[in-house]
Amino acid sequence: MKRPWAILISGGPATGKSTLAAALAPRLSAAVLDLDVATGPLTAVVSDLIGAADLSDPRIARLTRAPRYDTLFALAVDNLRVGMSVVLVAPFTAERSEDGWNAAVGRLTAHAVDIALVWLHLPPDQHVARLKQRGAARDTDKVKDPYAFLAAVDADPPAAPHLAVDATLPLADQVDCLVRHVA
Repeated sequence: MKRPWAILISGGPATGKSTLAAALAPRLSAAVLDLDVATGPLTAVVSDLIGAADLSDPRIARLTRAPRYDTLFALAVDNLRVGMSVVLVAPFTAERSEDGWNAAVGRLTAHAVDIALVWLHLPPDQHVARLKQRGAARDTDKVKDPYAFLAAVDADPPAAPHLAVDATLPLADQVDCLVRHVA
């Protein structure tokens, strides 16, 4: 039996993480596990309770980050346990550090899995343009003050081993790059 893959797609908001996952998963016969989809309804409840609209609000992150990622990794482990590859979609900001990556690998490798971290990156002007184009309510503060948003974005490549993918490339090229990487 072929070892399943866990592909972690990271990047800032509106870099195309979910779009890439949706295009990649069928090529790998993998399940898509998106942090926002899996935990969005509960995160919305917390957001409403504290009066915050933007997921980048530090109050939301402080209250929800650990349980949100615990949920995502638990879903991944359930799929990997039965031999199903997974494509995980999240910013993975903590997991981009060496210590964070080692912790993520530790959560997943008990299930005889190959793991890859993908980092989607965009030039600042295109990043802001994509946020505006997406028009999501959670991006309102980012679009209102793009300079503050860009100053807060960690634009440096991950310290952990990763595959950097230029998010300005056509989607088919991004998928081909990843398929070659896991082959």
